Amino acid sequence: MDKKLNHIKNVLHGFFLSLGTTISEPHTILPLIVTHFGGGSVLVGFFSALLKGGVVLIQLYAAFRAQSYPYMLKYLRRVFWVRFFAWFFIGFSIILIGDDNPNLTLFCIGLGLFIFSFSAGFGVIYFKEITAKIFSHKFRGKSMAIRQFFSAFGAILSGSGAGYLLSNYEAPFSYGLLFIIGTILMGFGYLAFGMVDEPIKEVVVKKEKNFSLFLKNAFFVLENDKTLKIQIFTFLFGYSYLFALPFIIIDAKNSINLDGEAIGLIITAQMVGAMFSNILWGKLTYFGLNKLISHITITLFIIAISLAFIGGSLIVYMGIFFIIGAAIDGNRLASENLILIISPEDKRPIYIALQNNIVSFGIFFSILGGVILSLSSYTFLYIFTISLLFVALISSLFLRD
Repeated sequence: MDKKLNHIKNVLHGFFLSLGTTISEPHTILPLIVTHFGGGSVLVGFFSALLKGGVVLIQLYAAFRAQSYPYMLKYLRRVFWVRFFAWFFIGFSIILIGDDNPNLTLFCIGLGLFIFSFSAGFGVIYFKEITAKIFSHKFRGKSMAIRQFFSAFGAILSGSGAGYLLSNYEAPFSYGLLFIIGTILMGFGYLAFGMVDEPIKEVVVKKEKNFSLFLKNAFFVLENDKTLKIQIFTFLFGYSYLFALPFIIIDAKNSINLDGEAIGLIITAQMVGAMFSNILWGKLTYFGLNKLISHITITLFIIAISLAFIGGSLIVYMGIFFIIGAAIDGNRLASENLILIISPEDKRPIYIALQNNIVSFGIFFSILGGVILSLSSYTFLYIFTISLLFVALISSLFLRD
């Protein structure tokens, strides 16, 4: 365990994946792409959820299949290929169809996002199983924090590049170009992690006769593990920031001049927040303080959404996304470490899938946020979001490190 070369490949994977995906960041650039082709607030929320929400639909089934695998890497490589071509398909469709048929373009974007996200339902199980095997608990937290640091650095470079392309090329060609360049960049990350040295899993479970029996056993585990239930509840409501986040950039567009340069600065601010916060998250998780990380990150979400009430200037919006970037990375790190710590080795895929599957429903909060916004106002949406985040903060007090 804890081989230096595996650590380097893990970090490279995060860096290049971030380079490739941030150029269509779901809380800034993606809403602008959707609105360019005539999509409303509900479709913005739907596409933002779709980018990551597909994992919900398949993850338990992926765990059912994976629990008896002694090796995961060959299956993860297949996922990498599917995601690579799905991302390229989006960019190719935008350039080929574009404004000639905006409805068809939106359909192709949605299809590509679904395939990209759906395949991740398998990928996340394989990836976490591999990282659980190749890293010890203490070193994994450190490795993932360093990975997130360089992912954020890659996102800064990507955000700057996105700002340049949006400023120098006309839409929608610039949007398509973002996806195609992103595909090439993420390919280097897939290549790096696809060559990690994976040891055999010694303790495996014999696969149930059918998926329905697996579901019965999985929910029996959930029903009888109070720690898991509290953890799932906390991180599900921790996703409440997504009720408002995709719409803050649209609110900003209504109050300030949001050109390509401004968008690049906002994305950069978010990734700078993510990058430097991982120095703190890495220290805390190394000393086993994942519960404290959850307290801090949920509080940061509350502060960020509260600042959206002020708005009015580019500096304020940069501050909001700076805080959001720090909170997202910290929340992700605490969630991933806690589930691997509390899960027994033989049931690890089940624990991972249960938490990810249920918590990932929070990704769809952005769809409900779009509906709420269409029926009310930004003020009501922000107040509603903050209220639910306070529920998550109270629940986090009962987490166990």
